[in-house]
Amino acid sequence: MEEIKQSVQKEMVIEVSNPESFNRLGTIDNKSIQNNSNGVIITNPKVETIEGKNPEFTKTKLRIKNKINELGVIDLTKTKSKEGVRECSISKLDILKKLSSGTGLREGLDNVVNGGMGAIILVSNINTESIFQGGFKINCKFTSKRLMELAKMDGAIILSEDFKKILCANTLLTPNKNLTTNETGTRHQAAERTAKQTGAIVIAVSERIGKITIYYGNSKFVLQNTEELLRRATETMQILEKQREVFDELILNINLLELNNMVSVSDVCSVLERLEMIRKMSNIINEYIIELGKDGIILRMRMREITKGVEKTEDLIMKDYFVKPLKARQFFDGLSFDGLLDLENIGFVLFDKSLETNIIPKGYRLLSKTHLSREEIDSLVKHFKNLDGVFGANKEIIRKIIKDNPDKLQKELMNLREHIVVGKKI
Repeated sequence: MEEIKQSVQKEMVIEVSNPESFNRLGTIDNKSIQNNSNGVIITNPKVETIEGKNPEFTKTKLRIKNKINELGVIDLTKTKSKEGVRECSISKLDILKKLSSGTGLREGLDNVVNGGMGAIILVSNINTESIFQGGFKINCKFTSKRLMELAKMDGAIILSEDFKKILCANTLLTPNKNLTTNETGTRHQAAERTAKQTGAIVIAVSERIGKITIYYGNSKFVLQNTEELLRRATETMQILEKQREVFDELILNINLLELNNMVSVSDVCSVLERLEMIRKMSNIINEYIIELGKDGIILRMRMREITKGVEKTEDLIMKDYFVKPLKARQFFDGLSFDGLLDLENIGFVLFDKSLETNIIPKGYRLLSKTHLSREEIDSLVKHFKNLDGVFGANKEIIRKIIKDNPDKLQKELMNLREHIVVGKKI
């Protein structure tokens, strides 16, 4: 199970020569800004420090190329505006790719763990120039063997931003000690504070328990053992397969109900519930696969086979039953697995109706099984309003709408009806 801890980052005071110039900004990356006599106060909202198998990294978007003094005050009086604020596009998946099984960095980290050693590794960026001192410059190509040998020394190892070079070794990290940390060990405290202060990626390897922890901004992620990760991914994949089987049965059922104009809110919510379960589980497995690297190739192929066509089906169902599909998509994005089990709440929020209420499909999903283009389907739905109207239309009206051979379309619709009635997959 995942453990989620929340913390609130303290205010950061920035000394500037003209505080009034910040008035026009209002906010920077969701941080509220206000002036006081000493400078500008930027207050961060709540951030999450997440530990477990599926954390979400927060993106650090404020980067300042300048020194932080002992009071945590950043002097921007001599900083150019172009360098003052810079976006960082590193995501959690980007980091997992760099540390996945089969990469040189992961191999080096595993060697450090297997050798019973500890290490602290800083991936440099524009804010790390003054965060470390001492040691000696290496400036050589990165290899897993070099990383292991340098980890025998007590100091931190500095990597280039693209992970391709080892810049320095045996250095001392000097982050602001006033920054809060939940860690107890000296190595992990330094790593967490450095990540918070610079927005850089910092990797700490525990010498005692062999745990590899990644710090990035205000978040941290503990890398899992490859064998354990593979076991979890396999188990989750088996559950995903069962969900796909249930979904296929629900689709056969709703095909028949749509054909006979007997669809209820409950039927649509049941299908969407299963689709969302598949989507959320696929996201979890995808993170496992990325972290597994070369060891997850077979799982990746299997997941693609299981989830084939799911995303398109979900889009078409939402288009069939919602005026604004994007709002429905946003609603499901915010639901947890527990929330997906409450069909009554889903039906009330999305349709504002009871689960037994009948609703009529527009017909986008079933008409997509024909030879018609998207534009032609849109024209038919716009004219006939729903699926039942399309199935009951005569040839002359169809010819006027899509300027196509109506006999071909009616033959396809007849075949669709026959396949649905006998329970065949379409």
